[in-house]
Amino acid sequence: MTKKRVLIIDDDTRNIFALSATLRAKGFDCVSRTGALEALQLLKTDEHIDAILLDMMMPEMDGYEAIPHIKQIEGRQNIPIISVTALAMVGDKEKCLAAGADGYISKPIDVDKLLQSLSNI
Repeated sequence: MTKKRVLIIDDDTRNIFALSATLRAKGFDCVSRTGALEALQLLKTDEHIDAILLDMMMPEMDGYEAIPHIKQIEGRQNIPIISVTALAMVGDKEKCLAAGADGYISKPIDVDKLLQSLSNI
C-alpha cells in the first residue's frame, strides 16, 4: 500500500513542521509550501497529491482565494481540501465550506479530528 501524500500550505513553518511530523508518524507522506502561489505552481505539475491542508489566513493569497484557483487546475478538481484556521469563530466552518473546502479543522489542531478528515482520502 502506498502512503497517502498530503500537501500542507501554511505561511508559518512551525505549523508545517508540527503537521508534517504528526502525519509522517501516522504513515503519511508530506510535501509543503509556505504560500498559495507556490502551491498553485506545484499543483500545476503532475506531482502526486492525495489531499491538501490549507491555512486560510496567509499573506498574498489567502485560502478563500486559493481554493477556486486549485479547483480550476486540470486534474485537481476532486482533490480533498481541508481548511485550517486559527480563527475558530462562529460561521468560519460554513465560510470555508462555502469557498469550496471539503473539510475544516481549527488550530490548535486536534490530531484525531485531522486523521478522521484524512481517513476518507
